[in-house]
Amino acid sequence: MEKEYVGIDLHRRRSVIVRKDSSGKTLETVQIDNDPLALAEVVGRAGEAPEVVLEATYGWYWAADVLAELGANVHLAHPLGNNWGNRRVKNDERDAADLVDLLRLGRLAEAYIAPPELRELRELVRHRAKLVALRSGLKAQVHAVLAKEGVKVADLGLFGVQGRTFLVDTDLAPAYRRRMASLLELIDHFDTEVSDFEGLVATALAEHRGYRAVQTVPGIGPVLAAIFVAEIGDVSRFSGAERLCSWAGLTPRHRESDTHVSRGHITKQGSRLVRWAAVEAVGRQRGATPISTLHHRVADRRGKGIGRVAAARKVLTLVYYGLRDGEIRCLAEAG
Repeated sequence: MEKEYVGIDLHRRRSVIVRKDSSGKTLETVQIDNDPLALAEVVGRAGEAPEVVLEATYGWYWAADVLAELGANVHLAHPLGNNWGNRRVKNDERDAADLVDLLRLGRLAEAYIAPPELRELRELVRHRAKLVALRSGLKAQVHAVLAKEGVKVADLGLFGVQGRTFLVDTDLAPAYRRRMASLLELIDHFDTEVSDFEGLVATALAEHRGYRAVQTVPGIGPVLAAIFVAEIGDVSRFSGAERLCSWAGLTPRHRESDTHVSRGHITKQGSRLVRWAAVEAVGRQRGATPISTLHHRVADRRGKGIGRVAAARKVLTLVYYGLRDGEIRCLAEAG
């Protein structure tokens, strides 16, 4: 039986599915309401082990799992890696058909389909990061309330023991006092939630060799290590550390035509959390580590920003070997 190709333009409520044969002939075009049974029924008509492509868009997890259970070979189209061109007509049917053709002709730029257990870990890690961001916003509001009342903040951590005493004892107008109490109560609640999710992540990674190995890199603790493990996933999909750095968006843009070559700022594609974690690790260096030495050497020649990025690539290179081998031999030998 001839292999069939299926393209799915997946949306929040409904999807368009296009089936084609290997020659590109359209066999079926159908629109469904998003439902696992409806999706399975349509794709099931494509025969055994069809090649199915859907875009890495909002809520694709359930569809990928249903397709995998059907025995389909699932491909996830990278939203930035496929050039759709300047089309006069853009609609769901055309999008699904174009996805099929890119896959059929071997021109599809694919994204990584993380297995279900890794997606669950990412959910925990990303939610913790979101909680911390929301908590930071609340802390910024505390500073704003004090500024409105003209309160000078002492040189102490506002959200430690001494800082809390200072905030409680500060004389504020009733409305500001009520808002301050609300903010502090919310911050306490967020502290609890962040701590709970850190515990869940630590438990999930307790036996992970790579998780323990990357914590030997200077500047990387349990939180940053969890981000690297969850966001990178199977590190063997990268042929080398330089590929990982490129995927994380820490390498310069490269434009080449004939004899003209130009390289610009870093691409900033890939996981924002991985880039943030790598740069954060650079800022946490203490003493003359190899990472801090590289940071300052490049910064002296080319500026602080470029020095920081160069050091972040060094961090990610060490992370690559830690995840791949379960140890970082150059650090073990130096120790």
